[in-house]
Amino acid sequence: DSDFIHNIRSSAKKYSLPLEVMNSSEIQHRWSGFYVPENFVGCFEPKSGVLKCEESIKAYKELAETHGATILTNRKVRGISIEGDRVTVKTDEQTFYSNALVVSAGAWSRNLLSLLDLDLPLTPVRKTFAWFDADEKMYNNKNFPAFTFETSQGLYYGFPSIDGTGVKLGRHDGGDKINPDVLMKEFGEVVEDKGDLIRFMNQYIPNSYKLKYGKTCMYTLTPDDKFIIDIHPKYSNVAIAAGFSGHGFKFSSAVGQALSNLITSGKNDIDISQFSINRF
Repeated sequence: DSDFIHNIRSSAKKYSLPLEVMNSSEIQHRWSGFYVPENFVGCFEPKSGVLKCEESIKAYKELAETHGATILTNRKVRGISIEGDRVTVKTDEQTFYSNALVVSAGAWSRNLLSLLDLDLPLTPVRKTFAWFDADEKMYNNKNFPAFTFETSQGLYYGFPSIDGTGVKLGRHDGGDKINPDVLMKEFGEVVEDKGDLIRFMNQYIPNSYKLKYGKTCMYTLTPDDKFIIDIHPKYSNVAIAAGFSGHGFKFSSAVGQALSNLITSGKNDIDISQFSINRF
């Protein structure tokens, strides 16, 4: 009856992806590090994997600079104006001119787009995740998969121990609304930060050990949890990518290509209409 499992199976069928559907005993037989209740079912995608995010960002940064890009960090945008095909962007330090603009500012996207008279239903929330000590032989990435659990308490995701870092766990749903311009509370400053994750581990991954450390991040949610990838409704030379709702990073390469197509030709080889601004 799980929509989550149903969507996985439907996507695998639609795109001809290999997928094994397993009952709880089959899951535990293959990966003894899990405890899976009898009424649970699981889907295993043998060709799936884990992205090393920081290394990916570094590679893209270096590639962009190799192709002539200049990366300016920690610059707050104070104003954006569009006159015909001329875009002007003002920061505290400089003023930039271009014939096109891409807005992909994560949790700051709503504020930034308000400078262009566009109010999108984007909600930044505080999220937490943590690493747990674990038996490296049992939980290393060669012997243990990345996972997602849909439980009555919430939707949790995790990764095996990679390079000896321990099992990583986070909660995908929930999160407190935040102002991205206000310093976010660090992991552990909210009472439930540790308890929520420890309860999950005790119930479903009981062979793990103590919590090592945790961190925080931000999701930017849309009402339907789908992305926004579109052209500004008023300015054809402004493309927008926002609201990735905690599951966008792995699609970065494809999103980048889609934005490039939008800003250069206004067209895409694939249908991205489900990410249209007009659905709101």
